[in-house]
Amino acid sequence: MSLDSRIPGFYRKSITERIDALVEVGGLDSESARLLKSGLPLLPSDRADRMIENVVGTFGLPFAVVGNFIVDGRDCLVPMVVEEPSIVAGLSGAAKLARHAGGFVSRCDEYLLAGQIQLVEVDDPESARASVLALRDELMQLADESQERLVARGGGARDLTCRLVDLPDGSRSVVVHIYLDTCDAMGANMVNTVCELLAPVLEEKIGGRAVLRILSNLADRAVVTSTVRYPLEVLRAQGFTAEAVRDGIVLAASLAEVDPYRATTHNKGIMNGIDAVAIATGNDWRAIEGAAHAYAARDGGYRSLTRWKVGHGDELVGEISLPLKVGIVGGSLRANPGAELGLEIAGPESALELAKTMAAVGLAQNFAALRALVTHGIQRGHMRLHARSVASTAGVPPHLFDKVVAGLIDSGEIKTWKATELMDEMRQTPSREDRSIATGEVGEGVAAAKVILLGEHAAVYDKHVLALPLEGAVSATISRKGEDLDFEFVELGRRKDIDLKASAGPGAGISSALELIMQELSIEQRGFHVQVESRVPAAMGLGSSAAFAVAIVRAFDALLDLRLPIDRVNEIAFACEKLAHGTPSGIDNTLATYAKPVLYRKSATPTTQTLSLTETPPIVVASSGKPGITREQVAAVKSRAEQAPDYFGRIFAEIDSISLAGADALQSADYAKLGGLMNLCHGYLNALGVSTPELETMVGVARDAGALGAKLTGAGGGGSIVALCPDRRDAVADALLMQGYDIILSSS
Repeated sequence: MSLDSRIPGFYRKSITERIDALVEVGGLDSESARLLKSGLPLLPSDRADRMIENVVGTFGLPFAVVGNFIVDGRDCLVPMVVEEPSIVAGLSGAAKLARHAGGFVSRCDEYLLAGQIQLVEVDDPESARASVLALRDELMQLADESQERLVARGGGARDLTCRLVDLPDGSRSVVVHIYLDTCDAMGANMVNTVCELLAPVLEEKIGGRAVLRILSNLADRAVVTSTVRYPLEVLRAQGFTAEAVRDGIVLAASLAEVDPYRATTHNKGIMNGIDAVAIATGNDWRAIEGAAHAYAARDGGYRSLTRWKVGHGDELVGEISLPLKVGIVGGSLRANPGAELGLEIAGPESALELAKTMAAVGLAQNFAALRALVTHGIQRGHMRLHARSVASTAGVPPHLFDKVVAGLIDSGEIKTWKATELMDEMRQTPSREDRSIATGEVGEGVAAAKVILLGEHAAVYDKHVLALPLEGAVSATISRKGEDLDFEFVELGRRKDIDLKASAGPGAGISSALELIMQELSIEQRGFHVQVESRVPAAMGLGSSAAFAVAIVRAFDALLDLRLPIDRVNEIAFACEKLAHGTPSGIDNTLATYAKPVLYRKSATPTTQTLSLTETPPIVVASSGKPGITREQVAAVKSRAEQAPDYFGRIFAEIDSISLAGADALQSADYAKLGGLMNLCHGYLNALGVSTPELETMVGVARDAGALGAKLTGAGGGGSIVALCPDRRDAVADALLMQGYDIILSSS
């Protein structure tokens, strides 16, 4: 059976379900699965007592499996024994991104292990060296004769060299290197046996005294190189462009090439992955570590084992080279049932194949670490986990949980007392969604964006739509200034240049909206400075234009003391929506104005049913980064509906019934039912033709990560998705982040 290392939703399964999934894809046999499920120690104490001295028990570490790896065209599962969090998740994400360009490609020109024989007290070292080289073939034949079984398997002596080494006391040693192909064994015992055999022969024929006769772990004749390409489009991270992530990785890696302080930590991170695989497969991770660090210092200066650069197609290209002499057969592997299990999961056909997998793991681990470092920092995941634990201990209720966690991280005081303090402050601070603030000559307004759970497009045809507010999404501040209208816009923390005099583009749309608002409010003067800050991106299906209008109306209302009724604010925002989108449903401005969960219906007389919720729904909203233009999508659906009115009419009716059922499920917090309805609705939206391959990918990622329901939200054609994920919010957000998508909201 051909193995597919992509196991959907692997990390959200229970341990038993993961084991079953490994059996299903061919990564485990039934007996190994039974062993894992039994809960028995993989290494019993009595067996451990026969491995080393003075045993009093065994020490456990987590045993994990990473999927998504393609190495030299082969799908493979990677077993890992490691206790440090984030390594497995980072590797899985890095491997998944690498699949976009075919995974990892490896090479290894030779795969030999060296043994050393040191001769001292040699009268003429130079002549001795020449004599050793003259005896090369004879010595290699002796080596092969002592390892008949190895030779029969295709291995044996492959080379013999001789070096002269000056010692600190001024003497000179003759050091003989014998190189063996040990096939699929680690080979330490074989090489040591050969060295013991050849030492007295060299003493007799060359003279001097053989002091050392042992293998060298610097396996520089077993150097494995692995390369990977990450297409530019997969490198985006929340708040960072793909170019910024790519260039940041290249820049960070360049420091590790010249600075030993950085290179040490850089290479330690690489070995986080390689060592974990070595332990899981019973290999000598200490030997691998020693060889890797010695190789990093081979030219006299300690430097990085990896290199990163910008490729010809603007992609990110990475490469790693290091000695990796490992084995898949031998007594030490058979002694530990855990190692046998790890090798079964990895499934290598040869030791070299396992070494190539390990090199790919090291490179992927380096990518994951560098990507974290140049974006949100390596501590982000650890700090968030700690902050969530503290907030939970403090008894923070669900509707305040995310805000308290964010406050803890921002404060740097991740303590229970701080969580309690933040919780008390938030309970005493009223919402700003339904009011505006005026202070002297400055007016401020705040508005909600929206996320549609159910009902897109059908809402335009007088059907119900279920939506939630994204509170505080857009804020506007207006002050008196000069004689001309001055505009400043900040989106997702980045200032954007907006030309209000432009005849097309964002500037023209904003200018038209401002003119309409001022006309509706009978404002004739022009001397205002308008500053708008949005934490939702435009054209992503999240109602940013309606929130923009509401925030500005409220800011003018506060500055000029107009005392507008809230329904009038909504009315003006709807007028702006018609200006921007043609025939909007009215849901965006309704959410922006009232900031309440609603079941809305446009109809001749719009009806808005405010929903009473017992908790904040656990959703993640993610942006594709590709705009979806509402006017275009609404027009396209209208055109298709006119060509097949009965077909589209039935779809709109089905979506309407889904929205009604969804409102009941939302109010009762029946998330399993609501998630299923979201999935069903997404299917209908796809049938309407408003989904895209990008949105389908995002929905799949979210569902695989544990979302009960995931669908596009808004008009489609690009834009965003919403995922319902109780207890899996972080996992879903991280999975989408690793795919390069921006997280707009992650609420629990």
